[in-house]
Amino acid sequence: MEIKLKNIGINRWQVERLPGMKATAVVYAKEELLGKLKEDRSLEQLVQSASLPKVISPIVAMPDIHEGFGLPIGGVMATDGLVSSGAVGMDINCGVRLLTSQLKFDQKIFSTQFLRLLIHKIEKEIPIGLGGKHRQQKIKVNFKEIIEKGAGILVETGYGEKEDIKSIEENGRLEDADLKNLSPTAIHRAERELGTLGSGNHFIEIQVLQQIFDEDLAKKWGLFANQICIMIHTGSRALGHQTCIDYTKRFFNEQSKYGIKAPIFNLASLPTDSPTGAAYLSAMAGCVNFAFANRQLITHLVREVFSELLASRNPTLTLLYDVAHNIAKWELHQGKKVLVHRKGATRALPAGHPQNPQHYMDTGHPAIVPGSMGTSSYLMVGLPQAEQTFYSINHGAGRAMSRTEAKKSIKIQDFEEKMGTIIYNKSFYVIADEAPQAYKDIDLVIETLVEAGITKKVAKLRPLAVIKGD
Repeated sequence: MEIKLKNIGINRWQVERLPGMKATAVVYAKEELLGKLKEDRSLEQLVQSASLPKVISPIVAMPDIHEGFGLPIGGVMATDGLVSSGAVGMDINCGVRLLTSQLKFDQKIFSTQFLRLLIHKIEKEIPIGLGGKHRQQKIKVNFKEIIEKGAGILVETGYGEKEDIKSIEENGRLEDADLKNLSPTAIHRAERELGTLGSGNHFIEIQVLQQIFDEDLAKKWGLFANQICIMIHTGSRALGHQTCIDYTKRFFNEQSKYGIKAPIFNLASLPTDSPTGAAYLSAMAGCVNFAFANRQLITHLVREVFSELLASRNPTLTLLYDVAHNIAKWELHQGKKVLVHRKGATRALPAGHPQNPQHYMDTGHPAIVPGSMGTSSYLMVGLPQAEQTFYSINHGAGRAMSRTEAKKSIKIQDFEEKMGTIIYNKSFYVIADEAPQAYKDIDLVIETLVEAGITKKVAKLRPLAVIKGD
């Protein structure tokens, strides 16, 4: 399939209309990033997504776009009453939260030896890797309550601060979650995974705030130069994975009843008001709530470690924000209620947008964009022009190599040179597919949307130590 792009603005490209497309498709990318789009099937997946019924123009691709399951990762798709489990993806409510401290980076305190101890202690408390489970239940909260109430039930039970909830997207809970809409297999796989990190690109990172771009906004958010911060990136674990598998099969088997024929299995779709479509939205909400609770419990465990190791130095960790990047939500756009699927895309509401948390109403909420392992991360904020992307920005750097290619081609010497003094917890041979070289240049990706007027930079964070799963 030959796919041509036409420039329609700064770093903005429209896909030339192809037969079957029911919506326009727009890609945001600097010219230096365009070559990568031809190396996988992400543009083809974008065209396939634009061929679904009830899709609202434009389907949007972020600058970190790469091939995924159904909608490409880095894709945003709004629909008028249609839902696709493949457009949300496998890791439902994979997301990022940032904790800030009152500590300033001091080489004497945060020495190599101390950072190694810190990540070792955290890793002892939080199981990592594929299938990681707690050896014993860490909390006594009913699984059903976690699914239906999200992060809030953990805070109520003592695993967090009351103020945490106001700094989580959707206050840490999507409504209408019902345990009965999750399969027994999904529930069984997830029952002991709360408070675990997982594998792949998930991480816990100790960071230092390296650069401030907007002094006024940084001050309002409680940020300062050389501030120690902790970033947590994980999702709903096996619960989301199994739920995507379960419902994609059901969607595919039922869609013909509604006159729907998705171009590929992975984009199988149903009306949101159909029994199975509604059941998926309820199941997805349960996975979203589980993921918010997962990041909440991880936060509690990280706080305990900081309190133990830095007891004499004010180790308080404050939740700046927690934002999802794999989710479908009902939102108002162009004066109409639509279902926005974000897959590898972060919501970024500008100042004054009514869906901002109250304490971020005057600034817009923080949009957290992690870099790859070994590179900087950014705190961003949406601008009014983000309406063009359904108030969405990129969720990271985006893969430049497949995991297989990365393991074959990246050498240990190159990896160690890229990592420099950053402490990491696994051997190169275990995490080679997560090496910085496997990802796009985070600075190019960030500048794409800054130059396009969609977002602006608030601060840049540099990694000191990182915990990865296998």
